[in-house]
Formats: sequence, C-alpha cells, structure tokens
Amino acid sequence: MDLKIFSTLPILLLLYLLDCGSAQSPPPRGCESSLESVYFNLCDLNAVWGVVLEAIAAVGIVITLILIVVLLCIIPFIQDKRKKASVAIQWIFLNSTLGIFGLTFAFIIKFDQRTCPTRLFLWGVLFSISFSCLLAHAWRLQRLVRTGEGPSTCKMIGLVLVLTLVQVIIAVEYLVLTTVRLNNVCSYENKDFVMLLIYVMFLMALTFILSTFTFCGHYRKWKKHGAHIFVTMFFSIAIWVVWIVMFVRGNAELNKSPDWDDPTLSIALVANGWVFILFYILPELRHITCPAKKEDDPPENIASSQRNPGLKGVDNQVFFLEESNRGIALNFEDNLHSPSYRGPSPMGRNVYSSPQEFTIPRPHTRPSYHPTPLLQDPYLNYHNRQTTF
Repeated sequence: MDLKIFSTLPILLLLYLLDCGSAQSPPPRGCESSLESVYFNLCDLNAVWGVVLEAIAAVGIVITLILIVVLLCIIPFIQDKRKKASVAIQWIFLNSTLGIFGLTFAFIIKFDQRTCPTRLFLWGVLFSISFSCLLAHAWRLQRLVRTGEGPSTCKMIGLVLVLTLVQVIIAVEYLVLTTVRLNNVCSYENKDFVMLLIYVMFLMALTFILSTFTFCGHYRKWKKHGAHIFVTMFFSIAIWVVWIVMFVRGNAELNKSPDWDDPTLSIALVANGWVFILFYILPELRHITCPAKKEDDPPENIASSQRNPGLKGVDNQVFFLEESNRGIALNFEDNLHSPSYRGPSPMGRNVYSSPQEFTIPRPHTRPSYHPTPLLQDPYLNYHNRQTTF
C-alpha cells in the first residue's frame, strides 16, 4: 500500500507542475505579466488587428470630441434659422458616433460574461440613435426642398426618442428572456445576434429611401444636405451587408469562426463610425455656417409669386398707365399757359363743367391700342378743332 502511494506521488507532482506552468504562461509580446488574459488583444503585437483597430478607434474618439466642441461653438455664427434647427439632432448624432467608437473596445476585449451584455445591448441602441437622427434630418430636408419650411426641433427630437425606444425595448426584452430561460445571457449564436438588429436594418432602409426624396423640390440649396445623408446611408448599408455575411456564414465556411468573429464586428464598428464623420458630419459643419446666397429667395416671397404668377405684370401695367397719365397732364398744363390758348370751346363743355373746374379724361383701350412708348395724346389737334368752330 505504501509503495503504491509513493509511486503515484511523482505523477501527481508532474501534473501539478504542468498545471501551474499552463496557468502561469507568459503573456504575448507587448503585454505585461500583470494584465488579465481577456485584455491581451489590446496589446498583443503578434495579433496586430487589435492594436490597429484600437488606435483607429481612439483617433475617432478624439476627432468626435473635437467636432462636438466645434458644433457647440459655431451655433452663434449660424445665420439661417432653418439650419440652426438641425443642430440638436447633429449633436445627438455625434454622441452616438462617440459611443460607437467606444463600443469597439468591447469587441477587441475577449468575449466573457462582462462584455457580452454590453455587446448585445449597446450595438443596437447606438446604431438606432444614429440612424434615427439621420431619418429625422432626412424627413426635415424632404419638407424643406418642397415647401421651404420643415418640422420644429422638438418634433425631430421626439421622433428620435420614439424610434430609439423601440430598439431599447427589444434589447432589454431579449436580455431578460435569455437570462430567465437559459440562466446564461451569453449563450447565443451568431444568427441570434443578427436577428436582434432587424429593427435597426429597417431604420437603415427607411432612411435611405427617404433620403432619395430630398432630391425632388424647388428649393435646391437643401438638396446637398440630402446628398450627405444619401451617401452616408449607401456606405453604411454596404458595410452592414459585408459584416453580416462574414459573421453568419463567411467565417464558418473559411473555418475561421470564432477567431474572426470579433475582428469582423470591430472592423464594422470602426468603419461605420468613420463613414458617419467623413460623409455626414464634416460636410454638414462646412455648409451649416455658409450664409444664404442672394439668389435664394425667402420661402414667403417664392410662395407668393407661385400663388400670383401675374402680379409682377399687373404692377408694371399700373406703373405704365400712371406714367402715361402724368405725361398727359403735364402736356395739358403747358397748353393751358401758352399764349395761343383761348379757353374752352362749346364742344369742350361736355368735358369740362366750368372754366374753373375741369377733369382730365382718361385714355381708354381701343382694339388697335398697343402699349408703346409713343402714346396718343387725347388733346391732339385740340387747337385745330377750336379754330374750326
């Protein structure tokens, strides 16, 4: 019996040493020994995808913070009130973009019980905020290009909150039901993660379709803002199609799942965040402070001219008649003070009631009358008629 115990001691000791050696394996190149293994992708120089994406996301966070400050500082310099009404939506959009860049670190860190709820909840909520802001802005631009007036800021903010609340309810319900049913919120498949984002895809499609209607209207200066949303949504949809195909089927067919799953999602987050900045925020900040051009008529002037297209012609005719009548009156006054003037003849009594009180006859339109610079004088040959009688 003692011999058996002594014979098994070396085996137990060897197993213990192997277990300790595996537990105390050296960290990868670039990481400290005191760092937990879940954070190795942040500093592992052998797997550089984490370090590269970390750097790109950090630059995106810094740029977004700068843009938030710039947007708040240029508010007093925005001259057009209709452009100033969209500042609140763009500020919310910048904050959601900042969250998207920050969420990238949750996918660079290895998947565990702490990062799993963050991934499931924030991905859909942050993108729903971003696409809801773009949808509200596209709705406002669609009204501006047609009528010159758009919905108020409160209506757009209310629309963003309502659309985002739907995704919040979906994410919370999924987390609660999964926790109660499986007692483990992180036991899900890749297709379940994609199914959780169906509502976000609906917002993307609706925003893209609505942005196409911003190109139809009389107010052309608002169409360039609609073009920003159109291009942003086009590239966002392309990014989503690629990462969904790779995440659901591509990585598995290449035998790279789950090793490539986190890099795929991280790349999608960083790429979509930079699309938001380059194709929407920067062009909007450039055009939002531009003063209105002189040829851009105010909405009320254009609306009145559309309602009364012949108003300008009527004004010109009235001015022409007034000038003609004034010329006739001056001509009559010159004749009145001339030495050859002998007073009104008997035939003129049907025109003048008395020598002191008289009226100037108004010219009447005849079939052969055409408004020309040489207007016929109603007192032409007046003296000839007088000498006849």
